[in-house]
Amino acid sequence: MNAPICTMTYEYVDGMLERRKPHREDHLALVRRFADEGGLAIAGATGDPPSGALFVFESEGGAEAVAEAFRDADPYVDAGLVVESKIEPWTVVASRSLAAPQA
Repeated sequence: MNAPICTMTYEYVDGMLERRKPHREDHLALVRRFADEGGLAIAGATGDPPSGALFVFESEGGAEAVAEAFRDADPYVDAGLVVESKIEPWTVVASRSLAAPQA
């Protein structure tokens, strides 16, 4: 795999809203750093309450490596809050600009 765009999904532990509290600021700092550096295109929790997350990475050199670096550095992963993660190449067939994030 050496795709320029990939997705990474997380499946979270039960009770994530409460369990993430001690790690949330460090996780969000990592998200901001990867977004500022240009490797992370979009990210956010899925479900209400959150049951997982979706990340989209882009890199001409291979987005999978960027996704793996993010996962390896993620405090949520280190704390055992991510039950499963999956990285897959993504072939985009349509896109448009998105509304500004509502962090």
